[in-house]
Amino acid sequence: MDLNDLYKSEAYLNYLETFITENRKNGFERVLLNRTKHFCVAIEDVYQLHNTSAVMRSCEVFGIQDLHVIEQKFSKDIDKEIALGAEKWVDIHRYNNTKSCFNNLKSKGYQIVATSPHIDACLLDDFDITKPSAIFFGTEKSGLSQEIMDNADTYIKIPMVGFTESLNISVSAAIVINHLTTKLRNSNVAWQLTNDQLLEKKIDWARKSIKDIKFVTERFLNDI
Repeated sequence: MDLNDLYKSEAYLNYLETFITENRKNGFERVLLNRTKHFCVAIEDVYQLHNTSAVMRSCEVFGIQDLHVIEQKFSKDIDKEIALGAEKWVDIHRYNNTKSCFNNLKSKGYQIVATSPHIDACLLDDFDITKPSAIFFGTEKSGLSQEIMDNADTYIKIPMVGFTESLNISVSAAIVINHLTTKLRNSNVAWQLTNDQLLEKKIDWARKSIKDIKFVTERFLNDI
């Protein structure tokens, strides 16, 4: 049995749960009830490490399961002091160019949503949440690349009434993610994880919670 099959095995989950506390198991159940793949977040060439980590933390806090990170110009490790463990609970997908990220998300049925204050975009309150959407955020100075801006399906912006025209990416992402996920949970959209997705994440998180997971898995495979 390979790892892909293990992530689909109820028996494997039941076995792993004997190695974690009841409190942690209940925590997984509670958090996963509010996780979604209906929306995902993508960040493009964000060169300041703390901003990437802060966006990841916002995804985790507000229930976004997938963060897509384009590192065409800037490759980096996650700053764990800022992410505060969020890297364990959010799925990070990394790309070395914008096109591969764009094509992957489109193939999964996501509409590409570009965030920009400089375009005739719809405001957050007016955004149609019924469609699965990948929300793109750009660099701190120049925003999203022209490639994304030219090929996005739609555009959104945060309403601002001051002289300042833009916000730091970590602040923008937190505002957008919080607003859209709150709106999503108050809707009739089927936004929650499927049963298969729930099983996969429970196994993934249990594995990350067990120190000697390689030995535990080998023993499970031997037993079956």
